[in-house]
Amino acid sequence: MIKLLSIIVTSGIFLSGCTTFGAITNSQKTTEASLPGYSLQSVMSSKPQGNVSLLLSFSGGGSRAAALAYGVLKELRDTQIQRNGHSYRLLDEVDVISSVSGGSFTAAYYGLHGDKTFKKFEKVFLRRDISTILLESLFNPTLWFSTKGRTDRTIEFYETSVFKHATYADLQKKNGPLIVINASDLGNGIRFSFTQEYFDLLCSNINDFPIANAVAASSSVPFIFDPVIIENYQNCKNKQNAMLLNSKQTSHSSQEVKATQQDLHKYLKTDKNLKYIHLVDGGITDNLGLRAIYEVMELSGGAQQILKKLNRKPVSHFAVIAVNASTHSSPDIGKTNQVPSIESTINAVSDIQLHRYNAATIELFQKGMQRWSQELSTPEKKVTDYFIEVGFSGIKEPLRSDFFNAITSSFTLTKDEVDKLIEAGRMLLRNHPAYKTLVHNLNNSVD
Repeated sequence: MIKLLSIIVTSGIFLSGCTTFGAITNSQKTTEASLPGYSLQSVMSSKPQGNVSLLLSFSGGGSRAAALAYGVLKELRDTQIQRNGHSYRLLDEVDVISSVSGGSFTAAYYGLHGDKTFKKFEKVFLRRDISTILLESLFNPTLWFSTKGRTDRTIEFYETSVFKHATYADLQKKNGPLIVINASDLGNGIRFSFTQEYFDLLCSNINDFPIANAVAASSSVPFIFDPVIIENYQNCKNKQNAMLLNSKQTSHSSQEVKATQQDLHKYLKTDKNLKYIHLVDGGITDNLGLRAIYEVMELSGGAQQILKKLNRKPVSHFAVIAVNASTHSSPDIGKTNQVPSIESTINAVSDIQLHRYNAATIELFQKGMQRWSQELSTPEKKVTDYFIEVGFSGIKEPLRSDFFNAITSSFTLTKDEVDKLIEAGRMLLRNHPAYKTLVHNLNNSVD
């Protein structure tokens, strides 16, 4: 996707045309809603509790991330657990999938279609030249002077070709995991999750919000695409009751979590500064999708409090599988004293920032997992945590590692790249020591 930057910025005067205004597609919340808003509580209340609390996070990285995440889903589908004479798939134990950018396509599609994903997703998305389709749309001369922005045209394509006009009400009808698609609020500088908990802050109803808009926001790289804009309906009298604002933070809550809660309070103001929320690529604030899980746990008052709200009991196994499709920058810059190109510079800066931020995110999350497990453990029942990172750093063969690190963050993959990314997702998960331990312990669990 970065490779398109110089083309689109250079041609911006033609692509921009007239001044554009983002279409507002979120509705004001009313008391007459027939369904509860799509939220952690509404999904978990209808989902039977399994033998493991299993959460997935899908990172950004264009179609590369989407394909790697898809491979992980396939491996979970084919992992059978034997318990009390019965067999079940580990995929059916997934409670939450948190995603950003490219990973949001896989998460949203699976949330909508379940097992049908394994028959349709490759043809609908992974094996299509999405980048060229979008580029041709952006450079269509008939649209140069349209009032529609670049993102509006992109959403139209996602609506008709990928998500078929599905809304969050369609996710409510599935007995699957909670799908948390994440974007970044350009004006407020924080992560924004497409769940009713966040829409409550805007006095808005998420059920009729289009899935295509959420995924477009999550993958809307600044300068390449316009932000997806939603409205903050500021005349709501029930905002102060929003869950994210009223839970007591734990004594371990970081300064970042406390700052996040303060920033969320800004949505309650009645001035004009946050009348409209401009949402862009979720990778800016959380490229792994892990901070969304971490912040909800902390803002809810910790592991015990969130289970109490969901009317659930602790289980013995708590696992998180983080699919990390980030790549290492090319060392070619250091081979010459030639000034790097704009594209090389942007890629290098992005890689440096992502890897440093990802490392800090993983360290923060692992400490949180250990603390939550200890909090839920009792003398009679110990809760064991498993953190499983699926990423290209797990590939030790130099040639294979170079192959994956050379795949750009675009929405176009060759057939060979798709095949190898899917297989890499499966292999990296299957061979991960913590995953092997999880499967072994589940197969031998007696509780």
